Amino acid sequence: MAMKIRLARGGSKKRPHYAVVATDSRMPRDGRFLEKLGTYNPLLPKDSEDRVKLNMERVQYWLSQGAQPTDRVARFLEAAGAKPKTERKNLKKGEPGKAAKDRAEKRAAREAAANAPAEEAASE
Repeated sequence: MAMKIRLARGGSKKRPHYAVVATDSRMPRDGRFLEKLGTYNPLLPKDSEDRVKLNMERVQYWLSQGAQPTDRVARFLEAAGAKPKTERKNLKKGEPGKAAKDRAEKRAAREAAANAPAEEAASE
């Protein structure tokens, strides 16, 4: 059985509240889970100790059983010191999209065309 430690969403519309759960990876996000391991409330300030609460004994147990944390839960575990920090690379960060690249090419071509007659007049 492929085990995951992930977030299950609760709370009302625009007021999210998450439970950190150990579950079978084939179950739906908010569906059946085996054990609730903690909570995460993103509406609280980042320095609040109630923002992320984890039962670290049970988290360690599930990790020893082969459960894989999702990216967000892995960050919580890294902050708690239960997991070594991993370096992440966002290779597409800051790279413009296709439409922005097309606009930049058109602008460069237009500026090159506008500058070409001015350069010819200056050389004569």
